Amino acid sequence: MFLENDHTTTNYHSWICPDLRTYWRLGRIPDSGEVILRAIASLEKFTFSETEGYALQHFSGQYTLNQVQAAVQRKFPDANSNFTLELLEKLIKLGVLTLDDQKPPSSKYQLKSTVEWIANPDGYWILRNQEDFTFMQVSDREKNVISRLEQGSIQAIAEEFCISRDQLKQLLQMLAATGMLVGTQPAKPPRNKFNPLQLLFFKVKLFNPDNFLSQNIDKLRWLWSKSFTLIFVTFLAISTVFAIHYRPEITFEIAKLIQTYGTSSFFCAFVLLMALVITLHEFGHAFTLKHFGGIVPEMGLLFMMLIPAAYTNTTDSYSLSRHRRILVIGAGIIVQIALAAIAFWCWFYSSKGSWLHIGSLVLMTAALFTVALNLNPLAKFDGYYLAVAVTGINNLRRRAFGFYGKLLRGKPLNETNKNKLILAIYAPFSLAYIWMVFGFLFWRITDWTLVNIPYTAIVTLTIWLIYYFLPRH
Repeated sequence: MFLENDHTTTNYHSWICPDLRTYWRLGRIPDSGEVILRAIASLEKFTFSETEGYALQHFSGQYTLNQVQAAVQRKFPDANSNFTLELLEKLIKLGVLTLDDQKPPSSKYQLKSTVEWIANPDGYWILRNQEDFTFMQVSDREKNVISRLEQGSIQAIAEEFCISRDQLKQLLQMLAATGMLVGTQPAKPPRNKFNPLQLLFFKVKLFNPDNFLSQNIDKLRWLWSKSFTLIFVTFLAISTVFAIHYRPEITFEIAKLIQTYGTSSFFCAFVLLMALVITLHEFGHAFTLKHFGGIVPEMGLLFMMLIPAAYTNTTDSYSLSRHRRILVIGAGIIVQIALAAIAFWCWFYSSKGSWLHIGSLVLMTAALFTVALNLNPLAKFDGYYLAVAVTGINNLRRRAFGFYGKLLRGKPLNETNKNKLILAIYAPFSLAYIWMVFGFLFWRITDWTLVNIPYTAIVTLTIWLIYYFLPRH
């Protein structure tokens, strides 16, 4: 494994550490703090201290020596200030790394063959890594800089595009963290200690549906034809008019149904049908993205406050035009509205008291309820992502809060006048929504806990605090 030769300590510290995992494996010695670095293709192995082993975990093509040094000193405060540099010299002496004066400086900044450029009609570029399924959004200027990485030195590129070396290194770190460069892999989130707040929102990946979608999309392409769209819109319009006319009767039958079968029975049927609606909703997103040539790498379960729902990874929709991206996001809601309309006509034509009549009524209720829930732009459901796509402001919530943060600190806003207005309006409503929802949940959970299990809660909280604040070994 090679490193570019340089004779200044400053440049050493700014290097991105190479990825050792291609040729070496790191293992811990049982009942000891020491670790072993073992060659994959031979019997060669070397022993390192616990501190050195911790530093070597960061040799993944994603961090600079300065970043590794900072991480080591956080974990081991007694480590000296040149620890990573001394470790680098040790690796060179052992032959794990090799300095090569003849190696072109830019060779370690080569994009993977699986990385492709996608021009977005909204005026930016998407760099898509099909191997690791990661993305980067860059400007025209940044694209030109990245395209030159294989052809010149860092200093020459910085001078050519009039950018600082720090800005260029930050761009390189982003490329490495997303696994765009040869010898790098996407950065994995750190495994932190368990926090009860994690139960409020977490995902469980179930499967990769991309092959299934690719095999079946051609059978469904008629759904996006102009003729079907016209028929479908007419169907929805007629259904809406009739549903509004029969709304009092629908409301009366729902109330009577709850009274007859009980709240629990109605709720169980409602939840089951809601799960069906959400599943079809997610396939609406997935098939629409596949229709436009996108990749759908995963589907799974999403838990919010332990309530299960389905989710689909449609990140690849950011590679599409804004119009198509809106269609991908809106497809799920369209499926829900279609199900509600079909359920209405089944209810309308079926005999009262029959299983079809009752089931259709509950299905219609579940579909309309999930539509109302999904269209909320203040929660990160479809309504939020529709707002992002329509406004063209990616990371809308974070940028809205950041807008006020910069405003209060007197920093430049770097936003267009149109975006400033949108961000200024969105942030206070979003903050009020978060406080209202989580404040209500916190109050209800705390009140129930103190009334029903006060001593159990105190003991559990004490055990968790001890676990959480004890240092890792």
